[in-house]
Amino acid sequence: MAEVLVVVETTGAVGAAGGYGVKKVTLEMLTLARELGEPAAVVFGAPGGAQELGAKLGEYGAVKVYAAEGEQITAHLVAPKATVLAELIRRVQPAAVLIGSTQEGKEIAGRVAVKLDNGLLTDVVALAADGTATQVAFAGSTIVKSRVTRGLPLVTVRPNSVTPTPAPAAAPAVEAVAVALGENDTLARVVERVAEQKGTRPELTEANVVVSGGRGVGSADNFKLVEEIADLLGGAVGASRAATDSGFYPHQFQVGQTGKTVSPQLYVALGISGAIQHRAGMQTSKTIVAVNKDPEAPIFELADFGVVGDLFKVVPQAAEEIRKRT
Repeated sequence: MAEVLVVVETTGAVGAAGGYGVKKVTLEMLTLARELGEPAAVVFGAPGGAQELGAKLGEYGAVKVYAAEGEQITAHLVAPKATVLAELIRRVQPAAVLIGSTQEGKEIAGRVAVKLDNGLLTDVVALAADGTATQVAFAGSTIVKSRVTRGLPLVTVRPNSVTPTPAPAAAPAVEAVAVALGENDTLARVVERVAEQKGTRPELTEANVVVSGGRGVGSADNFKLVEEIADLLGGAVGASRAATDSGFYPHQFQVGQTGKTVSPQLYVALGISGAIQHRAGMQTSKTIVAVNKDPEAPIFELADFGVVGDLFKVVPQAAEEIRKRT
């Protein structure tokens, strides 16, 4: 059975050993890869990272881990990763290559496609064994089926498109990958890394619970109500495009077609009308609860539970009930 290469997305400090974690999109890609062939994870980073991640990757089906580690990887931007991945693809001749549709993932994929003169499909939500990819266009209103016609299936997978499913536990073999770079790969060097200060809330795309506010929240100050419910539920805070464009909340928390895609177990929409742009980023949530004073709001078409009412009256009551049960 041919290998399917999965480029691992990690959390934690990529510039030093330790503190590694595996992002959810990696587990999604490993789940998808098992339907296509033999999953083989590709880990970029500091020495020891692949060994540290091996157990988790094996839990989701990786039978092998390719470790491309060292200062040549961590001291530069994405060019070395693209060069190493392209060489690995030439050597292994995999059935497919899966990369996360993140900012870095898309750049790596684009560079690899040029190096190999290979086709590329982005934001894929499913991939069949014959290489036929499924993509969602126009805010979910159109489903596109497409295939790479030059080279192997090289795709970036949209986060939260697949439900991660563990496989029978395995202990993947770790194989070191030689890092041989050209002069052009090292033209840009990382001179400093500054860790972003994060609070106690989970990362938006990784959270099991997301509470989002929309234009109906009314102001940036009123978003404290959204944050309160999110904290009580142990969830992340999101926002609609209308809310971020109005300055109520930072743009990096936007959920929707032009923002982030989430698929939590519970999604709470407060003061969000449910425009198709927003729905495209959260419609795969397992359970959706909506609060809106407009009974005709489109969000109610999608919601499992809906409350027609003033969120400034409904949400404090809900918060009080949650406190009684915690």
